[in-house]
Amino acid sequence: MENMNQLLSEPQEAMPKTGGVAYQKALQKWSERPTQLLSPSQSLLSLESVARTDVGRERTHNEDFFSIDQQYLCTPDLPEGNHRGLYILCDGMGGMAKGDVASALATKTLRSYLNSRWHHHLPTEMSLELAVNAANKAIYDLNQQEQRTGFGCMGTTAVVVLVSNSHVRYVHIGDSRLYRLTRQYGLQQLTTDHNAYQRALRRGYSPAEAQAYGAQLTQALGPWSGDSLRPQVQTLAVEEDTVLLLCSDGLSDHDLLENHVNSHLMGLLDFRTDLANGVDALMALAKRENGHDNITATAVRLQPQV
Repeated sequence: MENMNQLLSEPQEAMPKTGGVAYQKALQKWSERPTQLLSPSQSLLSLESVARTDVGRERTHNEDFFSIDQQYLCTPDLPEGNHRGLYILCDGMGGMAKGDVASALATKTLRSYLNSRWHHHLPTEMSLELAVNAANKAIYDLNQQEQRTGFGCMGTTAVVVLVSNSHVRYVHIGDSRLYRLTRQYGLQQLTTDHNAYQRALRRGYSPAEAQAYGAQLTQALGPWSGDSLRPQVQTLAVEEDTVLLLCSDGLSDHDLLENHVNSHLMGLLDFRTDLANGVDALMALAKRENGHDNITATAVRLQPQV
């Protein structure tokens, strides 16, 4: 992540008040409801994951941070077994403003919050919103404690993915991305960057016009109170062999993934292909082409029963 000049100093749109006590109580009430799934969860034949991170060619330290929690459960309540995974990727920003501290703190908070609330059912969408708010508060409070303001604030992006058999639930803040790769649809970007370029597109500017607004972030964890956060949680079903790819912008910049689908991505759908070798090759490509920034990738390969 580039330094804090990539982060707009204030949220640029009117945001609903989401950080107050009343909102937190409402979220808690909804998060305690049982998870409602649109269809029965289909078992997976396999669930694999590999993560890699690299400082890149130009940076002196790595501000990215990732976490993987993955297990297979077979209990009387789940006689057919349950493949479960929690994947987190955070890209700290601020350079000397301790972006690495922010990304590590966000990852730790998100992981602890979600694991403590994940029992038999996938955590609800509201639980993910609460987790994002908890991570934001942890970093925001530290900024306040250390009297950090403006570009001196530490902050981080985040993308979080939860897998329970064939159901996937995810949330993101900032410009770290989640992609889905399938044979039927190819590579699909599931998240939309929270930046000034995307905001300009929503306001009706053409892509060429929107480029003038740059890549300043409009959402991040830490620089602002929870009032400015608008996490959007999504749920999807895995219906065919799928690879989910969480990545920092050091990997996704300059359309690197879109430009190398056939050479570096489609082969990952073949379960005879070693996933670690495939991710290593992708990281080497990114370091060569996008070495200006830290690079982090987490690949999750899912094979549903047919």
